[in-house]
Formats: sequence, C-alpha cells, structure tokens
Amino acid sequence: MFSKRVKPRRFGAGPLNLVVALLLVLLAACSSDSSDSRDDGRVTLRFQSLAWQDESVAATKDLVDEWNATHPGVKVEYVQGSWDSVHDQLLTSFEGGEAPDVIHDASDDLADFAYGGYLADLTGLLPQRLKSDIPARSWATTTFGDGVYGVPFLQEPRVLIANAKWLRESGVRIPTPQHPWTWPEFRSVTRQLSGDGRFGVAWPLREPVSATLNLSLSAGGRLFHRGDDGKVTVRMDTGDEVVPRTVHDQVNTDHSAANSTLGSGGSDTLPGFFAGKYAMVPLGFSYRQQISQQAPEGFEWQVLPAPAGAAGLTQGVSPQTLSIAEDSPHKKEAAAFLDFLLRPANMVRLALGDWMLPTGTAALKDPALHTPDHGWATGTALAGHLVPAPAQSVRGYPEWKDKVATPALQEYYSGAIGLGELRRRLEKDGNLVLARYQR
Repeated sequence: MFSKRVKPRRFGAGPLNLVVALLLVLLAACSSDSSDSRDDGRVTLRFQSLAWQDESVAATKDLVDEWNATHPGVKVEYVQGSWDSVHDQLLTSFEGGEAPDVIHDASDDLADFAYGGYLADLTGLLPQRLKSDIPARSWATTTFGDGVYGVPFLQEPRVLIANAKWLRESGVRIPTPQHPWTWPEFRSVTRQLSGDGRFGVAWPLREPVSATLNLSLSAGGRLFHRGDDGKVTVRMDTGDEVVPRTVHDQVNTDHSAANSTLGSGGSDTLPGFFAGKYAMVPLGFSYRQQISQQAPEGFEWQVLPAPAGAAGLTQGVSPQTLSIAEDSPHKKEAAAFLDFLLRPANMVRLALGDWMLPTGTAALKDPALHTPDHGWATGTALAGHLVPAPAQSVRGYPEWKDKVATPALQEYYSGAIGLGELRRRLEKDGNLVLARYQR
C-alpha cells in the first residue's frame, strides 16, 4: 500500500484564520447537497467516462441508466471526459478535491496517481467474481506495490489491417494467429508488395514509443530491467532491436514502407490505404470501426495478426481501466457499480461498443466476439497473448518517452541516426531521466 499524499495544513489559531475557517464551514454547509449525497439519504456517484465513439457512448450511458433504474438508493451521474486531456484534468481535480468517484482511464496513466495516493486500493472492495474472472496478467497492469488501483476491462492488440484484394492477387501467404508471419517474413512480404509508387506497409508512428515497445515483446525485447534493489534501468538487447530495425530497413533500405507516414497518426493513413497506396497499415484493433464506416463501397479489407518473433505473438497492452478516487466517501457503492458495469454480458456490450476486446474470460467466450466479420475472431484469438506493456510500472516513463525515446526513435526511423546512436540515447540519456525518479 502506498503512503498517501500530504494533506493541506490546517489553519492556525489566529483571529483571521478563525474567521476564514468559519466561512469555510458555512460554505461547506451551503453545498452539503452537492454531487455525493442528498437530503433524502440517496448516494450520488459521479462517473467520468472517456467513451467517445457513438456506439461506445451509447452502450455506457445505457448501462448507467439500467443501474439507476434498479438501484434507487445510489444514483450514478455520467460525466463526459476526453482522452486528449484526461491526465492533466484528473490531476487538477485530485488536487482540488473535486475528483469523480469512478474514473475511466488507461493502465499506463495510473502509476503516478497510485503512488500519489489519489486512487483507492481496490483489493478489499471488489467481489471475488470480478477478481477471478480477469486473468492475473491483466491485473498486473493495475497493481502497484501491494495495491490494486484499477480494474482493467478493455484491451486492444495491434494488428495489420490489409487490402484483401491486393494480398490475394499477389499470391503471398496469408498469416493467421495459428501461423503468423515472422518479422523477417513480414519484411520480405512488404518488399514483394511494393513498386510502381505503392508501398507494402505504412507505419503511422507520430507516437512511436508504445508501438515499438509493445510489439518488441514478441521478439523477446524488454528494454526496461528491474534490479534486485527494485530500480529500473534501460538496456537495449538483441530482442529490442528486431522491431526498430525492421521498420528502419523497410523505410530506408527496402523502400517498402512510406517515409511520409512516419509522422502521421493512424487515421491519417486511411485515405492512402483506401486509395490503394499502401497494402497494410499496423493499427490498434479498435480502428476497425473507423475503417468499416469510411471504406469506399466495394473495398475489401481484412485483419491479420502482427508478426511473431522468438516469444510468438506476445504483445504488450495498456488496458482501459476503471478506478475509484481515494477521496470518494462512497467507495463501497462505487465498487458495487463497477461490479455491475463489468458483469460478463455488460463487458461484452462495452467491448462491442468500443470495438475492443474485454479482459474478462467469461466475456471473451461470447459468440459475438468470435465471428469472422470485421476480424473479430482474429482479434479474440490474440487475447491470450496480451501481457502488460513494458513500461507499465516504471516511474519517470512519461518524461523518458517524451524527452528521450520519442525523438530518438523518430530520427532513427527516418534514417537521420543509426542504431548505435539510438541505443546510446535510449540507454545513457534515458537512465539519467529514470534515476531522478528512483533516488
């Protein structure tokens, strides 16, 4: 269990301070019927959701309405948040004592909040049904020290979205989760698919760190190594080189990957993909919704597993999470709402709405997630290979990512620096950053 953050100092005993204190008491009395309770004794929980796609928002709001219809003593108020600003917004609300009771976030954003004492330890709050339904590897993404600070409930592998007609006509072997491409085979295939101004693959790597680290697990890469003293250092071994070298060589040696997309986001590559400029685009599983909505009539696309390495299809993920604020006066009621929201049937509804995979083993068995339509079956077959992202519990990771890894990888992928310089910057510069957080 982490030590809690230092609370603000109390007012002293001077006359002015006493006046201020009395004013605060009066203000508190005036606002006592705010969001967490009412005069009739009914509890009100504020639930901040980051759902943003129409289907996802509708599914989430429907579940909130169903809870409110069947739990008259505990009302849940839906609050819309945004992925673009959630970290700073939550930090401000925590510091100001205005945090929502139930918080939607991602596991790679939780470490600092957990260490800071802003999130409740859920260990003794969650029912056994929920604990046992979600695999230990998923719980590991929200476990910090001896506490559990979020429920991992949705996850998405990275997959290859491919132009089905292009691949079929080329005669290349079509990979499956049972027989995926190796990384060398993937490179060879993209060479075969390239030419005449067309590219075998488009890598959207505006934010290259997460994609590189998570896919590198398949090749045995770790990058972050925790010593016996608990401190983490960066070390780039052979397994960590496989994915970066593949991308670099596709762009700069084979010219089978478009240099122009390296600074792009996933959505930016779709017009070129639909226009037949790229045979494949590595994307998160949830991009399928956008593709299904935007693809031109008659455009054939399919979902392929990401390439496999020495560790098979292993891939790092940072699941979406639901947490409870440490300052919430109604933690038991909030935990009961989480239990309701994440019942297997409800978890399936949330997963379908977000076009992602549920973490729960019971939900993963739902037939709706095993249909070949839109590649659902391919994604579900990868669920057992998803493990915590390498940087999940590394203090200082956000600064390392922003100041060291992102610029270094971007320069390496563009051909501006070589592998040796990439290693030097990730290790030497990176370890200087991490050391400040581990004194």
